[in-house]
This record gives sequence, C-alpha cells and structure tokens, in this order.
Amino acid sequence: MDSKYIEIGVCGLSCRLCPSYNSQTESRCGGCKSPERIRVGCPFLTCAVKKKGLDFCWQCKQSTTCEKWEYHRNASKIGDSFKCYQTLEADIDFILQKGIEEFEKQQKDRELILKAMLNEFNDGHSKSYFCIVASIFTLDELQKTLTIARNNSSS
Repeated sequence: MDSKYIEIGVCGLSCRLCPSYNSQTESRCGGCKSPERIRVGCPFLTCAVKKKGLDFCWQCKQSTTCEKWEYHRNASKIGDSFKCYQTLEADIDFILQKGIEEFEKQQKDRELILKAMLNEFNDGHSKSYFCIVASIFTLDELQKTLTIARNNSSS
C-alpha cells in the first residue's frame, strides 16, 4: 500500500495518539497502514484498502450505509476499548470539512505535545492516560496543561 497518511486509520483514528504507536518495544505499531499492520489487518483495512483500494472508509460509496463502520462509530459514543474513541466522530467531521492535510497537521501538533508529556512526566504506567488526554483535550488545553506541569515540576 502506498499511502501518504500511514498514521491515520482507515476508520478515522489517529495512530499518532495511540499507546501502541508510542511504544518503545519491538511490538510498536507503525500506524494502521504500515506494512506490518496491513499484513495483520482489521475489518476496515480488509474492506477499504485490500478490496476497494481506498485509503479511508469515508471515501467509499457505501460509507453512509456501511453497518460495520456505523457500528464502530456508534461504539465510540458508548465507551472506550483499545484507544480513546471519544473524538472519532468529531475527527471524521473535521476531516470532511477541513481536509485530511489539516487533520494530519493537527495530529502532528498533538503528537509533539504527547511526546513531551511522555518524556517528561510518564512514570512508566501512564502512557495510555497521556494518549487519551492528547486525544480529547483541545490543542490549547494540552499546551496550557503542559506549561502548568512544567512550571509545577520545576518549583
């Protein structure tokens, strides 16, 4: 697969904010569309990428009627599992309104703050927590929180 957006999942998740993507182990995930992940697959990779040659579910003609994608999106409103899905719908809306390039830029900004939080404040057991915070806080809230944490830790 030759995708410009390896770190944006087929379903709309941001890989950059995922605990597995931010792992320092051999099992680190390189993104939903990385060669390793493509080999393992998921229902969305199989359908959109492998069968239809699409980068994202929303590019599909059946995206508004796809029960699998709708179920995934609705599940995000009920609870979390692997990663924080609370912003999935808002992220998809953002992409559809402002474009994938703007979303990618925003996710890179979030990732920079996440990496700073992980490098400076992770006690070794809080990576998932920081990833969720990086997903649900606004960029402004993230930056303010990081500044406050830095100021409090140097006092």
